[in-house]
Amino acid sequence: MNGDLILGIESSCDDTAVAVVDRGGQVLASGVARQDDIHARWGGVWPELASRAHVRAIIPAIDQAMKDASASPDRLAAIAVTRGPGLIGSLLVGLNAASALAIAWDVPVIGVNHLRGHLRSADLEGARVTFPATILLVSGGHTFLAHMADRRNVRVLGATRDDSVGEAYDKVARLMGMGFPGGPLIDRLAKEGRPVIDLPRPMIREGLEFSFSGLKSAVARTLERSPATDHADLAASFVDVVIDVLVTKCRRALDTVPGRSLVVVGGVAASPQLRHSMGELASDAGVELCLPPLKWSTDNGAMIALAGWDYLDAGIRPLPAATPRLPVTEM
Repeated sequence: MNGDLILGIESSCDDTAVAVVDRGGQVLASGVARQDDIHARWGGVWPELASRAHVRAIIPAIDQAMKDASASPDRLAAIAVTRGPGLIGSLLVGLNAASALAIAWDVPVIGVNHLRGHLRSADLEGARVTFPATILLVSGGHTFLAHMADRRNVRVLGATRDDSVGEAYDKVARLMGMGFPGGPLIDRLAKEGRPVIDLPRPMIREGLEFSFSGLKSAVARTLERSPATDHADLAASFVDVVIDVLVTKCRRALDTVPGRSLVVVGGVAASPQLRHSMGELASDAGVELCLPPLKWSTDNGAMIALAGWDYLDAGIRPLPAATPRLPVTEM
């Protein structure tokens, strides 16, 4: 293993993402083939359409990333590819492409946990995380709090019992007749309204677990009872509840298991409202807030590549086999 770069491939859901990253987390090239237009009419990701789009996009995306990085295969220490969690069809496209290239280029291939990639996204383009760290991962498919003693050891403190935060955003956007993905649209609309509509704050007084299905249902009932409800005010009220719940749970986690850093990652970490509120919490708690740069908050190949360095350094080489329900505790 003499290479100084890792090629990262991420295809766990609806974006075909490829990047080339060095050991220090500097991104030499990155590209994402998005599928928003394909799935917009459904208000969510249609798995079969997603996997077909990955097939069309993945080889051109890899070729372009290697070209943009001016990298030849002999510079690669490994190919890191998401093996799970995710949609089985989407995962298989990335895994098969990585495995074929590994044979053709004589380069090791490492199956990376997608969630471990998100955890490493806060260190892209510059190290930020100090350990021990309290982690909040909020995305379209996952929502949980965890404690990390170091880069390898993760202990889940609490997770959602039903919908993830990102899923709730998308469902609320669909209820209001908006597009997909719903998160950025809801956040923008919320800035135009006031949080004056009373919505439940699920499980805010209980432990470190989450539940968001009831909040989504409350939005639906509000619109059914009062179709003329101002959508900006409803969006502002929804976002206000989500932020309140997330901040309260993070504060409780910091009190329960103290750490030096508060790390907020995942697609919802791009929310300006969440970033602002977590900044205030970190300041109050006396910990460092670690956020990925905005462009690395959503799914990307760079985070998979950077996580791949951790696997290499630890001598861990998981097989590139699809594992749709892979837990964050497993590398």
